[in-house]
Amino acid sequence: MDNRTNLDDYLAGLGISDADDVVPLPPAPEVAAPASSAPEAMDEDPRAVLERFLQGLTARIDPTLTITVREGEDALEAEIGGENAGRLAGRDGRTLGAIEVLAYTVLAKQAGRSDLRVRVDVGGFRKRQADTLSRLAERLAVQVAKSGEAHELQPMPAADRRVIHIALKEHPDVTTESVGEGASRRLLIKPRSYEP
Repeated sequence: MDNRTNLDDYLAGLGISDADDVVPLPPAPEVAAPASSAPEAMDEDPRAVLERFLQGLTARIDPTLTITVREGEDALEAEIGGENAGRLAGRDGRTLGAIEVLAYTVLAKQAGRSDLRVRVDVGGFRKRQADTLSRLAERLAVQVAKSGEAHELQPMPAADRRVIHIALKEHPDVTTESVGEGASRRLLIKPRSYEP
């Protein structure tokens, strides 16, 4: 089955088609050329590409949503705001994660910038989630320090693991480690003097 056809069908179901000028993607080449071979793509401002993509996407979902894009320390950061923005996060942030993947792909194709990370937040979802994960990390750190035994969390996305790593980086009694591969990658919180 052709992946491009599946994507085209999915986008058509969302009301996005090739005829729309929101984010014009070039036709897929037979052999993928490196991004650096397209000098006109390199000239386009990555912030403008990301903002245009997100505006096109949100205009079809809820025209009242607002987009703000800024350059962060290590990524382009976009905030989608508005009265109903929080609904765009989806269950457990899955829709938001998909939007980030699409935004990264568009940025790599349109601006030739596959080196830039993209973070998208809707209605403060990521901030609230980071706060919740930080509180969880602190509670688990106390538990691990008291028991002397490591605690392994369920598999979670890299961004969530990163929040916990950062929250416990300076903790005097515990340390963190990511274990596993791919979608099964999870976080291990263990005492600093832990030996399995």
